[in-house]
Amino acid sequence: MFGMRAHDQAPATHFRSERVCRVNGDLYFSTRENTLEGPFHSQDDAEREIQAYIERMQAQRTNS
Repeated sequence: MFGMRAHDQAPATHFRSERVCRVNGDLYFSTRENTLEGPFHSQDDAEREIQAYIERMQAQRTNS
């Protein structure tokens, strides 16, 4: 994918990877900010929290 995110200075290639992983049997998701969020009980819980995390980050950016 070739394009720009809102905070990018110039177009670049961005690759989407799987955000959800298992660590010692628990589900977590990784962020662009290099954090590991979780643990979650199910894939659905993790995906729901990914969306909530994205919304919080976007709201934080618009309030800054």
